[in-house]
Amino acid sequence: MRIAITGSTGLIGTELVRSLRADGDDVVRLVRRPPRTADEVRWDPRSQEVDTAGLAGCDALVHLAGAGVGDHRWTAAYKREIRDSRVHGTEAIATALTSMDAPPRVFVCGTAIGYYGDTGDRRTDESGAAGEGFLPEVCVAWENAAKPAQEAGIRTVFARTGLVVARSGGAWGRLFPVFRLGLGGRLGNGRQYWSFISLQDHIAALRHLIATDTLTGPVNLTAPDPVTNREVTAVMGRVLHRPTLFPVPEPVLRLALGEFAGDVLGSQRIIPQRLLDSGFAFAHPRITEAVRAAMRTTA
Repeated sequence: MRIAITGSTGLIGTELVRSLRADGDDVVRLVRRPPRTADEVRWDPRSQEVDTAGLAGCDALVHLAGAGVGDHRWTAAYKREIRDSRVHGTEAIATALTSMDAPPRVFVCGTAIGYYGDTGDRRTDESGAAGEGFLPEVCVAWENAAKPAQEAGIRTVFARTGLVVARSGGAWGRLFPVFRLGLGGRLGNGRQYWSFISLQDHIAALRHLIATDTLTGPVNLTAPDPVTNREVTAVMGRVLHRPTLFPVPEPVLRLALGEFAGDVLGSQRIIPQRLLDSGFAFAHPRITEAVRAAMRTTA
C-alpha cells in the first residue's frame, strides 16, 4: 500500500514508518518544511495548505501530528498551542482530502482517551460520553475537525490512544530513567487507573485500523486490562529490579506540573471494546508484558 503520515518523526510515527516499510509499503511523510527527499510532501497546518498532488495514489492517511501535552507547563499560550496544533492540523488534512479526485480510502486520525476525562474506577468503552475539562474539550474539537472527510464519505477512524509504554518517548519514556535510578514511586495515592498500551501493540492496532474496512469512528487504543498507578509502580520496580520507595505527593505534583497535574492524578479505566470486537489480538495485554517488551527494544 501507499500510506501518508503526519507526525512521522514522533514516537509513534517513527515506529509506524519503520513497520510499514519493513513490510514493503510505500510511505509518504508530510513535513512542514520544504521537502528534501522523494518521500516527503509539504503541508502547513497554520495556513491550511497541503500539497495534495504528493498524496496521489495513497490508500490511507494516518494523522499523528500535534504539540506534546506534557512537554511544557500549561500556560495559556501553550494550552492554545496544544489545541490549535490538533484542530487546525486535522482541519487542514480533512479539507485537503475532500479536494482530491481520488482521496485515500481511509483517514486514521490519532486522538486520545483524554476525550473521556476522569472516569474513576468505571470501565468505559467507546460508547462513553465526553468528559469535562481542558483535554476532553480539545479531543471533542479535534475529532469534530475531521467532519469534512466524514461528510465526503471517507472512512474516518479516531484512534483514541492511551499511555504508550515505550523507553524513548512519551510519558512512559520519562518514567524509565527515574525508576532505573531507584527513585520511582506511586503518584499521589496511586489508586488512579492508567490505561496503557505497548508500543508494539499500538503500531499493530494502527495497521489494523487501516486494514479493517468495518471500523469507523472512535476506537480505543489501550490494552484490555487497565491497572492502577500503584500496580504500575510495583511492576516497574519488579521488572527493573529497583526499589519504589519515593512516592510523589499530590501537592508536589501540582506544584511541579501546574494544571496538568490534575490529569496525571486523574483516573481513566478505558476498555478497547471495538478493537476486541473486530478481532484484534494483543501481543502484550498485561502491564508486565508491556514493560518487558519495552525493555527488549530501543524504541
